[in-house]
Amino acid sequence: MAAVTSHRAIVYTQSHCWSNNNSKVDKRTDNVNMVSVGDNYASRRKFGLICASRLEQSSAMAPVQLPSNHNNGHTPKKSSESSLILIRHGESLWNEKNLFTGCVDVPLTPKGVEEAIEAGKRICNIPIDVIFTSSLIRAQMTAMLAMMQHRRKKVVPIIVHNESEQAHMWSQMYSEETKNQSIPVITAWQLNERMYGELQGLNKQETADRFGNEQVHEWRRSYDIPPPNGESLEMCAERAVSYFKDQVVPQLTAGKHVMIAAHGNSLRSIIMHLDKLTSQEVISLELSTGIPMLYIFKEGKFIRRGSPVGPSEASVYAYTKKLAQYRQKLDSMVL
Repeated sequence: MAAVTSHRAIVYTQSHCWSNNNSKVDKRTDNVNMVSVGDNYASRRKFGLICASRLEQSSAMAPVQLPSNHNNGHTPKKSSESSLILIRHGESLWNEKNLFTGCVDVPLTPKGVEEAIEAGKRICNIPIDVIFTSSLIRAQMTAMLAMMQHRRKKVVPIIVHNESEQAHMWSQMYSEETKNQSIPVITAWQLNERMYGELQGLNKQETADRFGNEQVHEWRRSYDIPPPNGESLEMCAERAVSYFKDQVVPQLTAGKHVMIAAHGNSLRSIIMHLDKLTSQEVISLELSTGIPMLYIFKEGKFIRRGSPVGPSEASVYAYTKKLAQYRQKLDSMVL
């Protein structure tokens, strides 16, 4: 993938990230914070990929009921460890044209398709039980294309239609075997991109020429100032993080392995929550298109592991004993 030159899923425009006591931590250090869900205790663990900040509290609720997935090569309900993969969608047609996209439903470019496929290759040995995406096609395309690269070829991602009783009834499966070979894909508007209001569809450079660079930068990068008739990052975070707590955390708590394919600002909001970034720190946070970010959820704690750099590097799958065992099982299977 020629367009992506870095294996980092997350880039700070500042030269430092911050520790729990607000002291600077150089990016070259290898400290990763580990924080319990439900408390503020943080401990540090060595890791050589990325610098992480503090993790914020998450509420653990009863897991939502999803189709069973017993034949994925692991037993998630009995596991004390689960994976969380975050992926920003591949390049969209309006990313290519440098237009404000927001909640306009624009598909991927050929480059975006390649980015989604490459993302899938990076996570092809990591177990996935449940997929969450936004209601926008670019995120859904990214999720589907990524899953097509997974080594469990017999496992099929299937969008769950619960928008109406009729849609739910008409999309039912009546084969237990087929159900067990499927991965539910949950779409949620709460994971949509930040709504850019009257900027949507406008060229970013032309908008800067019209309103001034300072004003456009304030609309784009401030935390609590929305564009005309649009959302601020704070407003986007309110819906995205609430959904994450209510729907995603219970799946992880139940031992499910989760992938979220969404957008720059909704994922920035979730990462702000997980890493407990301040409103000033999050505005410096950049996410590359099509680069997966891996977290491990174990015993109520989120541990950020950075970005899986490719299926050929064994170290990627030695983050934990269970991930290493899962890859070994895939290696031994006839796919």
